[in-house]
Amino acid sequence: MSAPVLQTGPLDLLFAPFYWLLGLWSLFMSWLAGVTGLELLRYGFMHRAILVGVCIGVMAPLIGTFLVHRQLALIGDALAHTAFAGVAVGLFLNAVLDLGVSPYLTAVVVAMVAALCIELITEATDADNDVSMAIVLSTGFALGTTLISLNAGGLAVGVNQFLFGNLSTVSAENAAILLALFTVIVGVVALTRNQLLYVTFDETAAAVSGLPVRWYNRVTVMLTAMVVVGAMQIMGVILVAAMLVVPVAGATQVSRSFGESIIVSVVLAELAVLLGIGVAYYAEATAGGVIVLVAVAIYVTAVGVGKLQHSAAESTAAVAGAHGAEDADGD
Repeated sequence: MSAPVLQTGPLDLLFAPFYWLLGLWSLFMSWLAGVTGLELLRYGFMHRAILVGVCIGVMAPLIGTFLVHRQLALIGDALAHTAFAGVAVGLFLNAVLDLGVSPYLTAVVVAMVAALCIELITEATDADNDVSMAIVLSTGFALGTTLISLNAGGLAVGVNQFLFGNLSTVSAENAAILLALFTVIVGVVALTRNQLLYVTFDETAAAVSGLPVRWYNRVTVMLTAMVVVGAMQIMGVILVAAMLVVPVAGATQVSRSFGESIIVSVVLAELAVLLGIGVAYYAEATAGGVIVLVAVAIYVTAVGVGKLQHSAAESTAAVAGAHGAEDADGD
């Protein structure tokens, strides 16, 4: 199979390393197709879709673990709706001014601004996070629908792939954008993991110790915005938030520590994404919906395994207690 066709544009120089990685990935997928004989590995658009899915399977639970433990699971929904507004802005600018800019780039900018707005509204008004999220969510969706209604012809057709996701529309340019976002997200989390962990579990103690808590809160929501836009390509705006929450919820059922929870959630997310893409391809179904259904099935399985682990631990403790009582009686 041939390597992916590279796009031409002003950002090509910046994204050149990521295009090179895409070429290597496509060669690997072509070799894997020859070894396994799997049909879905023979096509260039599936190479890019699988790569995007693998990246989502890492970065979504990586950020989602912090969000779930901070009880901010719904922030993904709020940012997804603002990312939709960002897509509408990109499509509108392309239709009116013929700028030729990727809607995913405008979605990144708008979603990150919205993420900052959520934090700034909370800080300035002392409102709860759910209030600021509701305000930003409503504003984002209202902006998106208004821009689409201004030019309903071309935009309405183009926006469907962003609402529901599509495996076949992941271009080399959009895959390169996803790789850039993936690099930033993993790099920032690797550098600030201890600080984010401290703020997540005890924000007051973190502030007393001198950590700039507000700054780290802003970093967290901006990383969340990047994940949402990156995952939107195959998940769609409507279902993108599920990958931030469902694998993490499953991992918390069977994990005994925060670090273990991150690793298990990444494994569960990768299973959901790869199985979901495979089923969606052969069943000709929408990838986002299938991936979420697979993730929920894995979550239910994890709940069952967690219950069995808990019962086994209680039985072991009861047996150990009985033996201890017998030994005491013998003495």
